[in-house]
Amino acid sequence: MALRVKRVYETPAGDDGLRILVDRLWPRGLSREKAALDHWFKEIAPSAELRRWFGHRPERWKEFHRRYFEELDRHPEQVAELRKAIGRHTATLLYAAHDEEYNNAQALREYLRS
Repeated sequence: MALRVKRVYETPAGDDGLRILVDRLWPRGLSREKAALDHWFKEIAPSAELRRWFGHRPERWKEFHRRYFEELDRHPEQVAELRKAIGRHTATLLYAAHDEEYNNAQALREYLRS
């Protein structure tokens, strides 16, 4: 499985494969047509509490990873559902945050690869 990560606001590309939004909230100002999603897995996103605590602060990235992975471990059915949707396809995990390096989609990709 080839997993990519991309901001949902970027123009969809032919090589995105399955486009999967992995944020709990719908991206501001974006229509469903422009998002061109195949799936929206909002339940796989970090909890609201964890998201607020992290605040995209790079110095909290390592601890965010640990806490988010713990949340994912507590929801194996949702992780399995995402893995099933991806299958052997190319897939792009989409996120709305401004930070391209420190965001939940990057962490989720790492989790799915492990």
